[in-house]
Amino acid sequence: MILNMSKLKVAVIGVGHLGSIHAKIYKESPNCQLVGVCDTNPEALSRASANLGVAGYNDYKELFGKVDAVSVAVPTLLHHKITTDFLRAGIHALVEKPFTLTLKEADDLIKIADRNKLILQVGHIERFNSAFAATLKIIKLPKFIECHRLSNFPNRSLDVGAVLDIMIHDIDIVLGLVDSALKRIDSVGINVLTRFEDIANARLTFKNGCVANLTASRVSDDSMRKIRIFQEDTYISLDYKNAQASVYRKIGLQITKENLPIEKEQPLQKELESFIACVTNGTTPLVSGPVARQALAVALKIQKQIWHR
Repeated sequence: MILNMSKLKVAVIGVGHLGSIHAKIYKESPNCQLVGVCDTNPEALSRASANLGVAGYNDYKELFGKVDAVSVAVPTLLHHKITTDFLRAGIHALVEKPFTLTLKEADDLIKIADRNKLILQVGHIERFNSAFAATLKIIKLPKFIECHRLSNFPNRSLDVGAVLDIMIHDIDIVLGLVDSALKRIDSVGINVLTRFEDIANARLTFKNGCVANLTASRVSDDSMRKIRIFQEDTYISLDYKNAQASVYRKIGLQITKENLPIEKEQPLQKELESFIACVTNGTTPLVSGPVARQALAVALKIQKQIWHR
């Protein structure tokens, strides 16, 4: 479905921390019109509506017929129900990660979007990180990948554990970098402050021999979002948080270091502008439903291992 209009009419469902940022970016975008925001929390809704100067809705169904596309930034438990309703109403959707709680829910959304010829995008923001984009042309055949994603206790997004909350970013990146089927998963994790795993480690072994080691924690003193990629004669160090990337190369008996030039941009803004463009032009999102499903499938296997060892 290609839309022939100058500005896309959009809304944001859920105006907590992340949803509020979605709404602000849409409001400031020259390529869309923020029609309204929706939340069941009266205080959050009133604040967002007043700050942005747009209508506020308690019931998201009131937006049917008023918008072309929505961002769904509600607790994961509600992703399937709310996104299903919008897709059935002919409205394109960007769903924040994690995509859904189950693969069946993910499959349902993918089928409905396909049937109605709608854009379904999932919010894996690191795909739009400028530092990551700068390294893609260098990464060819990774042999070992190490990811560290550590943060302080967030006091939000506590409806899921660290695997679905934060590790899933790195799962998505690794699956996109390694052109091989997954052979084995070995995982450990523990809960510290919640009933879900708050720290987790997973070792992914691929059929081509590549190994990825992923560590995620939301109970750390320091904040870190880094990935290191090793391939023949080359080592790439990437810092998502600070948008920095360095490449180490073996040339003869010497090791050289190159700091890649990074044009620092706001990844979420790039993600939402990409969503707007996909809806407007009818193009496939970088992180489509099927792509996000792959990361979700691995995340759920890791989670199952942690809790059923």
